[in-house]
Amino acid sequence: MKTKFDELLDFPCDFRFKVMGLATEQLADQIIEVVQEHAPGDYTPEVRPSSKGNYYSVSVSVVVVSKQHIETLYRALSNIDDVRYVL
Repeated sequence: MKTKFDELLDFPCDFRFKVMGLATEQLADQIIEVVQEHAPGDYTPEVRPSSKGNYYSVSVSVVVVSKQHIETLYRALSNIDDVRYVL
């Protein structure tokens, strides 16, 4: 990934990931499991359903320590089967 996070952020810092995926019961748990692998901590995801209820938007704030850390989390979250977008 060619990002400019290192130029825009002072590390370590809080970084909010917004993950959109299929509306399954396990989506938030899968996201937290991946985040825990790369940044252990106590997380409380914010889950919002889409207007038709087909998708969930899950937001979680993570303390990141580098540009590579952010990029690793983006890739790992994108690899979850039910995930459609990571912002």
